[in-house]
Amino acid sequence: MKILNIIYIHTHDTGRLVSAYGYGVPTPEYQAFCQDAILFQNAFSVAPTCSPSRASLLTGVYPHQNGMLGLAQRGFKLDKRLHLARYLRDHGYETALCGVQHEIGYYTDHALAVDNLGYQRDLTTDSSQYDEEHLVEWDNHNADKLANWFDERTDTQPFFVSFGMHATHRQYPQTIAKDIAVSSARPPLNVANDPETRQDFAAFETSAEYADHNLKVVLDALKRNGLYEKTIIVLTTDHGVAFPFAKCTLTDSGIGVLMAIRVPGCVPAEYNGLLSQIDVIPTLLDLVNLEKPNYLEGKSFAPIFDGNEYKGDDYVFGEVNFHTSYEPIRSVRSKRYKYIRYFDDYEHLNLSNIDNSPTKTFYAQEGLREVTKPKEALYDLYYDVMETNNLLDDPRYLAQLTNMRQRLSDFMVRTEDPLLNGPIPIQSSWKVNKREAYSAHAKDKSEYENLPE
Repeated sequence: MKILNIIYIHTHDTGRLVSAYGYGVPTPEYQAFCQDAILFQNAFSVAPTCSPSRASLLTGVYPHQNGMLGLAQRGFKLDKRLHLARYLRDHGYETALCGVQHEIGYYTDHALAVDNLGYQRDLTTDSSQYDEEHLVEWDNHNADKLANWFDERTDTQPFFVSFGMHATHRQYPQTIAKDIAVSSARPPLNVANDPETRQDFAAFETSAEYADHNLKVVLDALKRNGLYEKTIIVLTTDHGVAFPFAKCTLTDSGIGVLMAIRVPGCVPAEYNGLLSQIDVIPTLLDLVNLEKPNYLEGKSFAPIFDGNEYKGDDYVFGEVNFHTSYEPIRSVRSKRYKYIRYFDDYEHLNLSNIDNSPTKTFYAQEGLREVTKPKEALYDLYYDVMETNNLLDDPRYLAQLTNMRQRLSDFMVRTEDPLLNGPIPIQSSWKVNKREAYSAHAKDKSEYENLPE
């Protein structure tokens, strides 16, 4: 069997808000690729926060198993021995990083990832001249450098490349693209349609255009160098969009992700079964005929690429531990039902876990601090796609509630979830906001549980 190359192409905070999923976001290159691949309609991240989600996809185990309980730049550390780049390097692949990673240090700290995570080559350009709003321009330079590497590469050794983009992370570009009309920039359906939120979403769309351009640059380079038909291409994002009620929540708006994978020779199609990003590593290792480590938590969906029937996952699991504040949450989702449980006693939203934005400001002016969250919730996703009608006390759903509670309990026991032993102790090396804090980047030290020593 011929060993295939692998390229993992990922954005920040995109959810499924691209045109391939029916949204009016100008992403024609995403759409074209998804029509040449297997498009997964029901793919989910295991965590709606940046470092934990990526760490789990790239290790094949959950955040509470791999050490990445929160953001890498806030002192949380991954068990680096589990990283896919390291595994593939040790099995004959040339490994390269281009652009964003979020498994060690800050997401622009590409030098830290080389050697530490198993990458041998750093194909990333200097980001120091850009503020956060203009890091999308850094994305462009990284795409160009990666394309040049493909043009110049003569080595026949198989490669694994991670190409990560800042887009569509905040802060979005504030100069709206000329082809985007603010008046028709419809925010996500679970966000109020208001002039402030439309302007904010137009900025998201502008950021997405940068990602779309860079996808074309990279795919064109693969094609002109005869690599497109020799490479498994994984196109995805880490979690939902950085709007209120999405990122850092275990609703589908928080954990639902775009995912399209192309394997040379596969027939383009869509797949409607339930899948988790925890399943990606087992699948890739099957596709390249490498042995799967016995610690992997996911299941391989490789049969899909040969046109075979594959049931998908019966249940997918999600978790939050720390984003900026401590907010322990767990969820289990089936095709129809979602069960969410909070493991703390704070009934209000942890506002610092919502990225600052014009949309957040809009909601803050409309009583965001008074919004409460349930201790437990059960949702029927066929009738309640926004997950607002909690069926916990509805006797008609008692059997489903009992089943989902048991599924979550079994999962936590099997994976040795630390929440079984009570609250996770905050270590002195972690930067953690108080749960009442409004902003993640507060200057007042009283806004934090602790600051790293």
